[in-house]
Amino acid sequence: MTTILALDAMGGDVGPKVVVEGAAIALSQSQGPLSFLLFGDGPLIEAQLDKFPGLRKYSTIVHTDVLITNDTKPSTAVRMGRKSNLGMAVDAVAKGQAHAVVSAGNTGAYMALSKILLKTLKGIDRPAIPAVLPTIKGKTVVLDLGANIDCSAESLVQFALMGEAFSREILKLAHPTVGLLNIGSEDLKGNATVQKAAQLLKDIEDFNFSGFVEGNDITAGTTDVVVTDGFSGNVALKSIEGAAHLIKHLLEQALSSSWLGKLGYLIARSSFKQFKGRIDPRLYNGAVFLGLRHIAVKSHGGTDTIGFANAIGVAIQMVQSNLVDKIEQRLNLGASLQSVGPENA
Repeated sequence: MTTILALDAMGGDVGPKVVVEGAAIALSQSQGPLSFLLFGDGPLIEAQLDKFPGLRKYSTIVHTDVLITNDTKPSTAVRMGRKSNLGMAVDAVAKGQAHAVVSAGNTGAYMALSKILLKTLKGIDRPAIPAVLPTIKGKTVVLDLGANIDCSAESLVQFALMGEAFSREILKLAHPTVGLLNIGSEDLKGNATVQKAAQLLKDIEDFNFSGFVEGNDITAGTTDVVVTDGFSGNVALKSIEGAAHLIKHLLEQALSSSWLGKLGYLIARSSFKQFKGRIDPRLYNGAVFLGLRHIAVKSHGGTDTIGFANAIGVAIQMVQSNLVDKIEQRLNLGASLQSVGPENA
């Protein structure tokens, strides 16, 4: 079966250049048949496709003059609806014309359109954005990373259930541990929201809740899943990425500052390349909106072609693993979330 992906060609800081070249890289790395629907300014997309003849026969351009930018408010994007580049890309998945959508565009607009057009799973009030991050012990799933700035305790519980199911499928963990991000690991720390969420999580049967974790526990790999609101999660993610860039810069600076450092680099070149690969944020780019009935993947707006290609790879993996069906089955949403209750209005 050919995997068909809808790409928002105008999303991100650079637009068609990164999207088209990223698609070309993803196509060259794909293990199976792959094709693309590219939505946006036709002439601009065409100009980039001319640089990649091998990609052209696997791509279809869908032109629109209605463009959503990084500054477009979610409410405005919703009014633009299916006529915009992002709306058309999401709608292609809703109509069954594509298996998944990938965009590096406006997160708020993307989430709003996805929630309206793709719908949420039964029992889920708000989709969440997870990411798989490298840790000392291996990998950790962190969510939410920016989709929901303010969250109720009930939403945090839903995120925890989805994150646990996601880690079972993606990280292949039989009994993943789940931690709730807080300003301290002590039971009495935190505001009323995280306190209530913790109590609700403790009451869920067959759920490995490890209690509160702190920011440093994310990279330590203290738990397999870390749950937080979108504000704190996004700050944590950007801080981790910034630290990775700093470490890389300081290491390169130290190795190039003297002949001894340069000699050391030559001796341990392969190890240093492996290290840089482990902390390269581009290789972890691409986060699926958990809680939707279809696959929608968000790429960083400022990523390059390698990062966008990785986001496409994430979409392919999600489609081929039947992630939505498996998460819904694992959660047994009708029963599991009943004990939590609907989110307070």
